Amino acid sequence: MADYPSRGATGHPVSAMRRRAKVRSILPVALFFLMAGCTAAAAPEPARHPTIVSLNPCTDAILAEVAEKDQVLALSHYSRDPQASSMDVSLARTYGTTGGTVEEVLALDPQVVVGGTYMQPATRAAFVRLGMRVETIDIASSVDDSIAQVRKLAALAGYPERGEALVRRIEAAVQRGRWDGPAVPAILWQLGGTVPGDSALVSQLMANAGLANQTAARGMGQAEYLSLERMLSDPPRVLLVAGDERGQHHPVLQDVPGMATVPFDPTLLYCAGPTIVRVADRLAAIRRAIS
Repeated sequence: MADYPSRGATGHPVSAMRRRAKVRSILPVALFFLMAGCTAAAAPEPARHPTIVSLNPCTDAILAEVAEKDQVLALSHYSRDPQASSMDVSLARTYGTTGGTVEEVLALDPQVVVGGTYMQPATRAAFVRLGMRVETIDIASSVDDSIAQVRKLAALAGYPERGEALVRRIEAAVQRGRWDGPAVPAILWQLGGTVPGDSALVSQLMANAGLANQTAARGMGQAEYLSLERMLSDPPRVLLVAGDERGQHHPVLQDVPGMATVPFDPTLLYCAGPTIVRVADRLAAIRRAIS
């Protein structure tokens, strides 16, 4: 049998073999705990009721109905402005507010940031880098679109049952506002002298109430400008005035034979969600008043 060179107690080949065997026996255990540690350090599951900052007046109005108040750390500053809000301004002023800058939102440290699809890509990327979940909603072009948004935000807040309660209110308002008789030609004259296109949500709600969008029938598209002269050349049966241009309040409008001129609150046109209830009820009341 060959002799091994003398290396001292720790350098003997037998000792080395024992050490290697010991390392091999410990390695699986160490690997297990290492993997467990990695799992624990992974991103946590989203909270059932996450804290939220809303940067959009439309999401403000929905979240105020489907989320807990202390869950919503801030609403957009628009909802505190009576000229821009789509919700009760006095209620909006009981929430925190934000102008939507990254610095403001970071100071609030929400788990989720909710805004519109027009959010700047750089702003959205900054929120994501800072560990916030970002959710956006687009402009609703139909009642069904709006209902889907309500359900999305209610699920996000962790209260889907509140979303369903709001959906039932929306559907009930649309149903009670439905006009089964003949429609009358109508024009909705919006801010800036513009009119809604045929695919706009308000056009759908007008049709539901028996008010046919005359500008769409003329081939005018979304946000196209309608002059006073053009409107008077072919006046509708009902003129809904939601703008503040000089021509939209010209005295001649009161003297057009067969045309009813009715004021229409422009804040009813900014958002869908719970605003649909008020829009449907207002349009139904206007149609019932027309002989």
